[in-house]
Amino acid sequence: MTTVNKKDILTIISPDDFHLHLRSGNILKSVIGMSASQMKRAIVMPNLTPPITNTNAARLYREEILSVLPKGSKFEPLMTLYLTDNTKAYDINIAAQTDFVKAAKLYPLGATTNSDNGVSDIKNIYPVLEEMQKVDMPVLIHGEVTRHDVDIFDREAVFIEEVLVKLVHDFPNLRIVLEHITSKDAIDFVLQTSKKIAATITAHHLLANRNDMLVGGIRPHYYCLPVLKRSNHQAALIKAATSGNPKFFLGTDSAPHSKTEKQSECGCAGVFSAPNAIELYATAFEKANSIDKLEDFASKFGADFYGIPYNTTTISLQKQTTSIAKEYKFSDLTIVPFMAGQTINWRLV
Repeated sequence: MTTVNKKDILTIISPDDFHLHLRSGNILKSVIGMSASQMKRAIVMPNLTPPITNTNAARLYREEILSVLPKGSKFEPLMTLYLTDNTKAYDINIAAQTDFVKAAKLYPLGATTNSDNGVSDIKNIYPVLEEMQKVDMPVLIHGEVTRHDVDIFDREAVFIEEVLVKLVHDFPNLRIVLEHITSKDAIDFVLQTSKKIAATITAHHLLANRNDMLVGGIRPHYYCLPVLKRSNHQAALIKAATSGNPKFFLGTDSAPHSKTEKQSECGCAGVFSAPNAIELYATAFEKANSIDKLEDFASKFGADFYGIPYNTTTISLQKQTTSIAKEYKFSDLTIVPFMAGQTINWRLV
């Protein structure tokens, strides 16, 4: 249960991150400690190069993550499979028999970073989705269409209308997480559907809108996909996250890219929030006068949806003005975090 004492210490059940990018190799080694100090468990995204498309690849990736954890860390990576046009029902059946593959990820072809192996037409994976429904494995969806005739700010809404409505109709018992939602359209859809449908919300979509990214000059370290939307959508996300509705839970979508990749012609999509993730959420919830709702959102609702027990440990946050680093210099790269150089209201004790 959430508690705040006279010294402004907020104590909650250890949170989980239900949408996290850790990459591999040197980047993984550089950033894993940040998430491990903040979160007890994380749903790890499979969009590596090459992608994690089968159980054996997921096992090897999990072993890589565990091998570079800080000494004594109890962080638990929860693995996912990357769905492609060539994924078979057999792949899902094998994964469902493990205790470490918890879901499969649907990237529409070309939707975001490393999605060039994504699904070109959702009908191509209907047999796979049928198997997922049968074994009760959630599908995690990057909900955007990628047609050039659709405005980038409308791609989530169009995906819901053109793809997701039919998907829910065709697979009524399939558990679906609409990832990193960014719009009132997504919130309304999730609220109007069954308890089989849930959504993750990022800290950066709670704390920023497209003005923060575009006004006064382009800020590439705020660029992500789905892209930040208008302030009215931001307000709707804050309301949903702090509502106490169990359909909405924490997923940072923290995605490390080097400073040179972000500040380039590519301007790669991804916001790096891992170093201060839970403090960022606490700041957003406090601004909404809903700090008492943070524990449910961060530590309970996601676990409930995935059918896993709550963590038995706790973390504490202190009410204290905290400066976010301007950048993190590692041996072979520099990464700029979300809200670099700015201050927030909480600090992880």
